[in-house]
Amino acid sequence: MARRTKDSGGAGETIRTLLYAVGIALVVRTLAFEPFSVPSESMLPTLLVGDYFFISKWPYGYSRYSLPVGPPVFEGRIFGSQPERGDVIVFRRSHDDRDGADYVKRLIGLPGDRIQMRGGELYINDEVVRRERVDPATLKPDEKAVARDHIVYRETLPNGTSYLTLDRGVMPRDTTEVFTIPEGRYFLMGDNRDNSHDSRFPDFGMPPFDGLEGRAGLIFFSVDGSARVWEIWKWPWAVRLGRMLDFPRL
Repeated sequence: MARRTKDSGGAGETIRTLLYAVGIALVVRTLAFEPFSVPSESMLPTLLVGDYFFISKWPYGYSRYSLPVGPPVFEGRIFGSQPERGDVIVFRRSHDDRDGADYVKRLIGLPGDRIQMRGGELYINDEVVRRERVDPATLKPDEKAVARDHIVYRETLPNGTSYLTLDRGVMPRDTTEVFTIPEGRYFLMGDNRDNSHDSRFPDFGMPPFDGLEGRAGLIFFSVDGSARVWEIWKWPWAVRLGRMLDFPRL
């Protein structure tokens, strides 16, 4: 009998430990950091397909999408702070985004701004955003690999945020109408300008403040597509060591 009691107590302690671990993980995921992976090429060369990165939850405060699965437990945002122009943000497109998809783009326009593309150049409030053509020889190896058949520019926003963009020449969304950003909405674009479905397209729209999930940060893992995360035996040939534990040009 005493032995059964001891075994029962050991099992109960194990269950409690697991519950504590799950609880701590949920708190960290909700309030601090959450891992994401890059599924598309829209943010090349800043983020590559196969990059795994953390987003920081606290910079913008917390909305329902800060919680696992995004349950409608409250409306709006608590402890909210405005994002900064140039932030790379993970977000939901709308309040009722039924597909539940997460997107990652760069914040270009703030509420009240007027945004327009003219011949491939970005204008904010009728002022052209400075961009300079980049010599491919100066790029990092992984940036060179994705910059083939593209013109690479360094774009610098009015607040000084600087990053690389890719351009393939004259494309349909290189010239757009003027977008005036409503209160509580944001204009986001991919750095891979000619291969990004973003706020330039009416069906994509401008995400609301409570749709912002967090700011992209540290890349903690990266694979080139030749191996899945769990295929450890392929890592020596698939892992991009130069991108791990790195903050890209965000």
